[in-house]
Amino acid sequence: MSAQITKAEVAQHKDDKSMYIIIDDGVYEIANFVNEHPGGAKILKRMAGKDATKQFWKYHSQGVMEKWGGKLKVGTLKEEAKL
Repeated sequence: MSAQITKAEVAQHKDDKSMYIIIDDGVYEIANFVNEHPGGAKILKRMAGKDATKQFWKYHSQGVMEKWGGKLKVGTLKEEAKL
């Protein structure tokens, strides 16, 4: 079972040593992938600690998720109460 991570916890991981992004309901650790990203590190650094679902699916296909998703996923987004 994967770890349950809140949006607040994801927001804390936005430096060069530990970068998390949210795509759909998954949380991905991208710090080691930044320099491999074909679009450049600047794009990933801008999205670190945030929900990148909309931007991800605008520029990537399901094949990208299948190739990298399993390697980079660290957990799932924990559901929080909506007030």
